[in-house]
Amino acid sequence: MRILIASDHAGFEFKEMLADRARDTGYEILDLGPQNRDAVDYPDFAHQLARALLAGKGDLGVLICGTGIGMAMAANRHPGVRAALCHDAFTAEYARRHNNANVLCIGGRTTGPGVAVQILDIFLATPFEGGRHERRVEKIENEEGTGRRAPGIVPPTPDKEQQP
Repeated sequence: MRILIASDHAGFEFKEMLADRARDTGYEILDLGPQNRDAVDYPDFAHQLARALLAGKGDLGVLICGTGIGMAMAANRHPGVRAALCHDAFTAEYARRHNNANVLCIGGRTTGPGVAVQILDIFLATPFEGGRHERRVEKIENEEGTGRRAPGIVPPTPDKEQQP
């Protein structure tokens, strides 16, 4: 199994640590950067990983930034990506088991290194349960009842009566 991994500067040390852990446990790693601790913009790396995952360059992805929140938000903009911000063993297990998450997001400033390794191990080892969860995951990808992909968020149009 090939794992894609990327971070920003705040997650760089965890990226290196988690990539080594995954390699040591038999996974192939594709490191999408950055290659040092210089300041970078996390959306660039989240989008790069999401595109690579959707192109079939890896089976699962791991994104690390300061809190994991920004990476999850950016990655989830890509239909077909189900990025889950996980804080502990339970959230890592159920992100895979019930939600079929394909990208793990971790906060490098909010998660201890031992917990981060535990989260990674559980996320990579846990299969999707399927069954009743299959329908729910499909509803994430499609507008309920229409079979159409859900569009991006569109800002509301101002009401003409409220315009000056």
